[in-house]
Amino acid sequence: MKDIYILGIESSCDETSAAIVKNGREEIATIISSQIEIHKDYGGVVPEIASREHVKHISIVLEECLEKAHMSMDDIDAIAITYGPGLIGSLLVGLEAAKTLSFVYNKPLIPIHHIAGHIYANSLVKEMKFPLLAVVVSGGHTELIEMKDHYKFEKLGGTLDDAIGECYDKVARVMDLEYPGGPKVDKLALKGKNTYKLPIPLRDDSYNFSFSGLKSAVINLVHNEEQRGNEINKEDLASSFQTVAVTSIINKVKKAIVERNIKYVIVAGGVAANHGLRTAMEELTKELNVELSIPPMKYCTDNATMIAAAGYYAYKDGRKADLTLNSKSQDTLK
Repeated sequence: MKDIYILGIESSCDETSAAIVKNGREEIATIISSQIEIHKDYGGVVPEIASREHVKHISIVLEECLEKAHMSMDDIDAIAITYGPGLIGSLLVGLEAAKTLSFVYNKPLIPIHHIAGHIYANSLVKEMKFPLLAVVVSGGHTELIEMKDHYKFEKLGGTLDDAIGECYDKVARVMDLEYPGGPKVDKLALKGKNTYKLPIPLRDDSYNFSFSGLKSAVINLVHNEEQRGNEINKEDLASSFQTVAVTSIINKVKKAIVERNIKYVIVAGGVAANHGLRTAMEELTKELNVELSIPPMKYCTDNATMIAAAGYYAYKDGRKADLTLNSKSQDTLK
C-alpha cells in the first residue's frame, strides 16, 4: 500500500505552523513560529497583530518544513488546513496559503476543524480505538465527544459559558500572572494546598460544564481579601482553584464513562498539558479500568502536526474542499 503524506497548515490563533505526517501516525517534520513573546505585553492575543505575524511567517514556515523533511510539494498527497474555529484574520492567512498550494500543485484540499485536529493528535501516540470518549479542554472549548469510528462525532455536552482554558487565563490575570497564565497557575498549584473554599459548579445530571461562577468566585475572593488588607497565598489559591476546576471535569468524565460504557478515553486540547488534569485523568481511568491516551506536551498546544494527522483520516474518509472554502470563526464539529 502506498504511503500517504499530508501537509498540514495551522494558523487559527497565534501559532504559524506547518507539518508533514505519514499515514496519519508518523511525524516527518514540524515547524512552529510562536507569537507568545509578542503578545505578552498585551496580556493576551491581539487579533490584528496575530494576523500580520502570520502573513510575515507563513511562507518561511512552509519552506522550512519541506526542507526539514527533505521533500518537495511533488511528494505531498494532500493539503490539510484548519478552516475554523479561531480568529478569522489568522485563519484566512493559512487558508489562502493552502488554497494557493492546492491550485498551483493540483493537490486535494482537506478542510479540518481545529478541535478534530486536537482529537487526532492522539493518533500520533497510539492507534485510536472505538468507541471512545474525547475530553476536549482548551482555551475556547470544553466538551465531551463520543466517537464510534473515525470522523463520527457525537457531542454529549459542553460548557454553558467559559471554556476551562479561558477560565484559567482569567484567574491568572486576577492573580497578576504573566501571559500565558494557564500554565503558570498549573505550576503554582503543584506547590500549594487546597485551603480556599470555592464552589464546584454545575453539579447536575448533565454532561455540561460551567466555569463562569468559579471564575467569579476567585475574583471576588481576591478582591475581598485585598479590601481586608490580607495577602493572598497565590500557590494555595492556584491549588484551590485547580482542584475545583479539575474535579468538575473529572465528575462529568466519570459519569460519561460509566453511563456510555466507554473503554478508551483520550484528552485533547491545550489544557491537556495541565499536570493537575493529567494526573486526575490517569487516576480515574486506572480506577475504572479504562485505557487512556494523552498526547505529549508538544502535541497539546496548537500545531500543524495534529492537523496533518486529522487530514489523513479525513482524506481516507473522502472529505475534500474546493477553492471556495472559507474560514469560520465559529463552527460545529461534524
